[in-house]
Amino acid sequence: DRMKWLFVILLTVSLLDTTTVAAENPAAPSVEVDHQRIRTAVEKSLLLLQRASAGSAEKRPCFTCHSQALPVLAITAARNQGFKIDKANLRRQLDHTAAFLMRGKENYAAGKGQGGRIDTAGYALWTLQAGKHRPDDVTAAVVDYILQTNADSDHWTHNSNRPPTEASDFTTTYVALRGLLAFGTAEQRMRIAQRQNTVVQWLLKTATSDTEDRVFQLRALSLAQTENKTQQAFADALITAQRPDGGWAQKDDMMSDAYATGTVLACLVQTGHLAPASACFQRGLQFLLKSQNPDGSWLVESRSKPFQEYFETGFPHGVNQFVSTSATAWATIALIESLAKPYPTKSSDVK
Repeated sequence: DRMKWLFVILLTVSLLDTTTVAAENPAAPSVEVDHQRIRTAVEKSLLLLQRASAGSAEKRPCFTCHSQALPVLAITAARNQGFKIDKANLRRQLDHTAAFLMRGKENYAAGKGQGGRIDTAGYALWTLQAGKHRPDDVTAAVVDYILQTNADSDHWTHNSNRPPTEASDFTTTYVALRGLLAFGTAEQRMRIAQRQNTVVQWLLKTATSDTEDRVFQLRALSLAQTENKTQQAFADALITAQRPDGGWAQKDDMMSDAYATGTVLACLVQTGHLAPASACFQRGLQFLLKSQNPDGSWLVESRSKPFQEYFETGFPHGVNQFVSTSATAWATIALIESLAKPYPTKSSDVK
């Protein structure tokens, strides 16, 4: 009995010592510390994304994927998670997007669209959906245009060659289908269902060539609510492509970067195929945190051949600022997802 009590006393003292050391050592692992680091990273990147969207809207009347769509997706995700945002700027970006589509209403009704065609139309509708814009006659015209475009094909084709965001038929098909499902009218519903069924068959049989393709292939399959077991092979292909550094690369012969890593992590968690607490997600998270610049941005070098006059939005990195804005937005979304409540095993991609 004496030996038993001696063991209990020694064990108690040992536990007290361990607790004291952990309390006195601020470097000891802590969920709260990790979350604070993530929140700080998000707060810094949000300032830049809000600045870039404001700067772009001030200098150009057109809507852009890099300066309106993706920043708005990150800003609204941050708002939904309780971050402080510039509400006036968000309202301005949504009004800017809606006004841009309004100016093209006649062209949409005539089946012509606007510059950037389906990519522009789809990303603009995604932006409005994120901002909870109500369907109206303009969005109905855009949906009708999407239904008319590539009507004799089993998918939608991209019009530009501006990788990574506007150079993939999978991305174009995803944003088109998302726009249809978000803003389609009752009268358009049957045509949308028929188009969706055709698109799913294309998604299932078509080979991909890079990470962008694979991300939006899975997103589109989730959006169309295909069976979870059908999607799993596509999710596994993304998961197994993670690099030893924790990140993903846009293409096999490229280095890991924030754009590819952010898009993959956001896709996998939002489609219900990866939990934020998983080792895979956590390694990706660490890659993003380590590669973020002190100013809050992530630098990704452009692979696009510019066809528009260069202008400054207020985002860092000069001629690389547009793709870096997109990369920073996706990285920010991935970080925010790590703070969100756990997703169910399978969820729809449209929220």
